[in-house]
Amino acid sequence: MYWFKNIMIYRLTTPLDLTSAMLEEKLQANKYRPCTQSDMSRFGWGAPLITSEQLHFNVNKQFLLVSHREEKLLPAPVIKSEMDERIAVLEEKENRRLKKTEKQAIKDDVVAMLLPRAFSKHQHTAIWLDLENQLVYVDSASSKRAEDSLALLRKSLGSLPVVPLSFVLEPSEVMTNWVAKGHTPNWLTLLEEAELKSFDTESTIRCKRQDLESEEIESHLAAGKYVTKLALEWEDHFSFIFNDDVTFSRVKYADEIKEKNDDILKEDIAQRFDADFVLMTEELKQFTQYLIEEFGGIKERL
Repeated sequence: MYWFKNIMIYRLTTPLDLTSAMLEEKLQANKYRPCTQSDMSRFGWGAPLITSEQLHFNVNKQFLLVSHREEKLLPAPVIKSEMDERIAVLEEKENRRLKKTEKQAIKDDVVAMLLPRAFSKHQHTAIWLDLENQLVYVDSASSKRAEDSLALLRKSLGSLPVVPLSFVLEPSEVMTNWVAKGHTPNWLTLLEEAELKSFDTESTIRCKRQDLESEEIESHLAAGKYVTKLALEWEDHFSFIFNDDVTFSRVKYADEIKEKNDDILKEDIAQRFDADFVLMTEELKQFTQYLIEEFGGIKERL
């Protein structure tokens, strides 16, 4: 099961309504297929559930997709070494300097020769479509990786009007207030990690294993620094780093959560996957709703 550990949330600006059959048909047009000997990379949809070939998994109006990128690893020094050797031999043989286009042709030949022996790097990125609330969650710490997967989904569906989720209240101001006052909403607990920035000088303070109610932190806030990252815990649910761009890093689910479905036999892969997906989505839906309320609602973009 893909327990989301780094979360970017996007809001659909135009309602999206899909049936399972409709989505599957659209995803099949961009199904992942392994690289051939001449391919540098391939990118497409993989099957979320190992026991099924279907390119999505769904429960009610919750859909899980997984993009699959395969890239051949050809270290630049290896290419350069082989290329330089060929160029040197040819230049000595013809007693002249090779043109830029000739060198490029040699490089292309070297890459073609090495590709069949290259190792592949595989990268999977999970996307959860919460069509009940018209939100899209991407399990990624990289905005480029998230955008690449969303672009693949946009290509598959024909359109995907999404914007990053943002709130009416600025997260950095709210987090700074939490630390300054030494308390958070009753459903959240401050942990001992934060990042503080000065918007004037761009200086940054990173704290780990630091009491955030200490005089040292208080002096940084008094000097005009704002909290841009904050470690928090939603008691008995999960801990996480909340970033001021409304992304979440290092989400670690409590044992009490991940063990809730341990009564399901490990051999029953599909049933456990289904149960864990429902469990995770319910947790994150409730968490998102709490955040939206805490930060004054969703900010509508013009």
